[in-house]
Amino acid sequence: MRLVLASNNAGKLAELQALFAPLGLALVGQGELGIAEADEPHLTFIENALAKARHAAQLAQGAAIADDSGLCVDALGGAPGVRSARYAEDFGQPKSDRSNNWVLLERLSGVKAPAERTACFVCALVAVRSADDPQPLVALGRWSGVILPAPRGESGFGYDPLLLIPELQRSVAELNPGEKNARSHRGLAAREMLRQMREVWGLG
Repeated sequence: MRLVLASNNAGKLAELQALFAPLGLALVGQGELGIAEADEPHLTFIENALAKARHAAQLAQGAAIADDSGLCVDALGGAPGVRSARYAEDFGQPKSDRSNNWVLLERLSGVKAPAERTACFVCALVAVRSADDPQPLVALGRWSGVILPAPRGESGFGYDPLLLIPELQRSVAELNPGEKNARSHRGLAAREMLRQMREVWGLG
């Protein structure tokens, strides 16, 4: 079965291909099919993921899955949240991981105590069998940590260098891909999605 990923993020595609390997699915990025990114006007990860999944399913004429994820920082009222990938743009900076990290650190410059720099990665996965599927599958994952005062590590993408996982005393960017997938918000959501795909869609 082919499943179209409603994202052009190569990092997400690689992580999800590994996580969905047990089902033997052919996970294909929408860019390979010439499908442009959908609008993401909503305030929650779930709503944006559903909109992206339906958009990709309609244009691909088949099943699609969307990941909407980001970083929610408690001291910033949950920001950057659904604006995580474009956070720097909200402050006049170019869209890039480097700019997003810099803006986040600037916004937290007055918050010094680790106990006040708590945050979590959130992932919402939504899968549909078709654009008008009345029963989308929804899975959520959360991964908590503390925002570091400076980036650490070279792996991963996005805000990975800034989120320290206290029980490991390493940033997400200091974990190898296997370690990250075993613990991450996306890993948790993907394993729940696999369970639902087996139960509801009869896969695997």
